[in-house]
Amino acid sequence: MKKGLTESEIQTCLDQCIQIRKNAYAKYSGFSVGALVIDEAGREFAGVNVENASYGLTVCAERNAISAAVAGGMKRIRVLCALADTPVPVVPCGACRQVIAEFSDKDTILILANTKRDYKILSPEDLMPLPFALGSETAG
Repeated sequence: MKKGLTESEIQTCLDQCIQIRKNAYAKYSGFSVGALVIDEAGREFAGVNVENASYGLTVCAERNAISAAVAGGMKRIRVLCALADTPVPVVPCGACRQVIAEFSDKDTILILANTKRDYKILSPEDLMPLPFALGSETAG
């Protein structure tokens, strides 16, 4: 068991992300990402990256999955899995790291993976050790 997940549960998350990734809209970069969020109630939410001709309007898979989860009533991420066709497990961009931090706690499990099924398990603290928090001691 790896940080609260069995190997079978991890592989199921990877299976789902591989399927989800097929729906990415990566017309410009060709860099398709699939993400899965499992909330505190065990509900699952999918997200893909959605690119736009105006590149700044592109939204990452992780943020799309989190947005879908929030729209579905999620308060906390239990598991977030992100997967792309990269040589090593994909890592979220800075904007995604901040959004992940907003909806995570010390028990959140992050699975970062590639299509070869290489993966890393991280905590939110590993991914973003000093997230911005309005009014906190760590804020800018």
